[in-house]
Amino acid sequence: MIFLVTVWLFLWPLHAAQAQSNNSEIPFYGRSPPVYPSPEGNGTTSAAWAAAYSKARAMVVQMTLEEKSNLTYGHTGPCVGQTGAVPRLGISELCFADAPDGIRGQEFVSAFPAGIHLGATFDRQLMYAYGKALGDEYRGKGIHVALGPFIGPIGRIARGGRNWEGLGSDPFLAGIGGGAITKGIQDAGVISTPKHWLLNEQEYRRRESTLGEAMSSNVDDRTAHELYAWPFMDALRAGAGSVMCSYQRANDSYGCQNSKLMNGILKTEFGFEGFIVSDWGAQHSGVASANAGLDVVMPNAAYWGANLTAAVGNGSVAIARLEDMATRLLAAHYFLGQEDGFPENGVYPYNVQHPVIDVREDHAGLIRQIGAAGHVLVKNVNGTLPFKKPRFLNIYGYDAEVKASPWNNPTRYGGGYEENFGWNTLNGTMITAGGSGGSTPPYVISPFKAIQDRMIADRGILRWDFWGLTPTVYSNADACLVFINAYASESFDRTSLTDDFSDQLVNNVASNCSNTIVVVHSAGPRVVDAWIENPNVTACIFGGLPGQESGNSLVDVLYGDVNPSGRLPYTVGKKESDYGHLLNSTTDFSYFPQDDFTEGLYIDYRHFDAYNITPRYEFGYGLSYTTFEHSNLSISSTGADTRLFPPSEVPIVQGGHPWLWEAIYTVQVTVTNSGVVAGAEVVQLYLEIPNAPARQLRGFERVHVAPGESATVTFSLTRRDLSIWNVVAQQWELQRGSYGVFSGASSRDVRLNGDIQV
Repeated sequence: MIFLVTVWLFLWPLHAAQAQSNNSEIPFYGRSPPVYPSPEGNGTTSAAWAAAYSKARAMVVQMTLEEKSNLTYGHTGPCVGQTGAVPRLGISELCFADAPDGIRGQEFVSAFPAGIHLGATFDRQLMYAYGKALGDEYRGKGIHVALGPFIGPIGRIARGGRNWEGLGSDPFLAGIGGGAITKGIQDAGVISTPKHWLLNEQEYRRRESTLGEAMSSNVDDRTAHELYAWPFMDALRAGAGSVMCSYQRANDSYGCQNSKLMNGILKTEFGFEGFIVSDWGAQHSGVASANAGLDVVMPNAAYWGANLTAAVGNGSVAIARLEDMATRLLAAHYFLGQEDGFPENGVYPYNVQHPVIDVREDHAGLIRQIGAAGHVLVKNVNGTLPFKKPRFLNIYGYDAEVKASPWNNPTRYGGGYEENFGWNTLNGTMITAGGSGGSTPPYVISPFKAIQDRMIADRGILRWDFWGLTPTVYSNADACLVFINAYASESFDRTSLTDDFSDQLVNNVASNCSNTIVVVHSAGPRVVDAWIENPNVTACIFGGLPGQESGNSLVDVLYGDVNPSGRLPYTVGKKESDYGHLLNSTTDFSYFPQDDFTEGLYIDYRHFDAYNITPRYEFGYGLSYTTFEHSNLSISSTGADTRLFPPSEVPIVQGGHPWLWEAIYTVQVTVTNSGVVAGAEVVQLYLEIPNAPARQLRGFERVHVAPGESATVTFSLTRRDLSIWNVVAQQWELQRGSYGVFSGASSRDVRLNGDIQV
């Protein structure tokens, strides 16, 4: 029987000096509640899972103890990681590979836009198409397990080093994107691995070091459910076959041996049927991690292997737990139908001659489309854009052209961990960022190349300077374009949301050019107040991280071939201090460092709203070349049951209680294109839930509308959308009372409002 605590208490850590004085873990024990034993997977979510479990159990029952153990840890091979094999039963190793935006370190693969760029599209269809194309490439290379999508960290810390890999700083947006990508990847027959479970919100001391243990993310039960675990529910609902646990500690228990997170929430509350795999090198114990719910350890045996079989032999780990590990792994494999007709492994090191396996298909077109859709126009004075066939352009900035030496590390574009630590900008156009999430482009269409090609076709001319801080400005030019970027990477957090060189460059150009257009390729929020109000800065685009077709996507927007519809998936403050304690990672130098999430649910736009801080550009903000009117807000009940709590007698399935996903209200809005060109509007729906942040995103739709035409947008609100996590009842509660409904074009641009009475 699973032991679940009644309330997950938030216990404040002892003073750091006390912990450092004796380097003892004892004062920190019990801060994360124990939940044992680990639930056995049962396949009851669906007929497909049931069939997969039946097949897996039939295999596991034939295995020796050593063969079962062999499946649970990483073995040497060509992939980033691979499981063991059982040849006599026809079970081959499973290949694991990065990254969430393209297969890293391989040839003839695509470099897709980064997660943060995809999030900026606010487009469900593109999110699915992205996942499907990515999955097709993984399958084509014979890779069984894709290590993505990336939905944690969610972006609590504005300077967080890995925020760019995820879809944005809102759980609903991250959930919709994570679910769509998961479905796309798995529709291609590849196991999706949403990561990182859970609460890994900074890079500083995310791992143990000479300073001591890893950082502890100290989070209350409600916040953990409503903010950080929320998007994983969508990925699980979409069928995710694997989940990756994280490096850091959570309430002082390491993520990959935290029984509350793995046994309690993931496997019990969320009914997870697949296997939990450790992040690479994230295991910190043998018996404890096994009993806490870890199923597969990577990239080697670590604390398992012969130690695990010995632990089973002496009763420290139940044989049923080991069998469940092996069964969960094989069940995911069979759930995706990988046992029949899966391609041979096509992963090779760069320094070995090998057959060409080109898996790119026609994905360049999709990458270009997503790239354009994720560009966010934030300033456009008097119709500066789109261009009207300019004849003479000045191009400035280090970000306009590709980096001269991007392959110093032959498998990591732009530079590996050994050289990029602490970078604030990338000396070249930025299409992806740093660390394991970086992609490996087959080519890069730089902004300069794409603009030059267009100018050649239009019989125009260019002047350019990629290096100068005070470049020569040619007065006869129609416009000056300045390209700058803001870099981030796994393994360190950003040091600033600004850059002095870049800001000076923009102001220097603008002082001599009355039509200066700034393009910022950014891995997250980038403060722009050093120049954004300069009257000579007439337009600004947040270009995100668009992937290999970067320049083409930008030119599509600059010239109006695509009407911009991207929306910011995070909030841009006027100054860095606007983010308060959510600006920087916690720099605790004690042996047991502590990071207290005292803000609870109030991150990003919720933080700005709660403290009445006016941002430069709010979450969900973005301009268009046309105008839209919103009208006719209507709210109706579906007639579904609205009792306080879902009935406990209904079995949990993967993704949580089935009632959480039932639509209980429907909201409709009419959108009219009141301008003169066709374009897409992103209609956003926010709710004011009792005893919760004033506004929370609970719906979005990107809808294309012709001039003078109207379209109806329909939002389905589920029980989960209106619920809060009740820490006493340990259930999702649909409170009685009034719920505000706000429809508009951003988190602060409300066009229509109404209410729901529950």
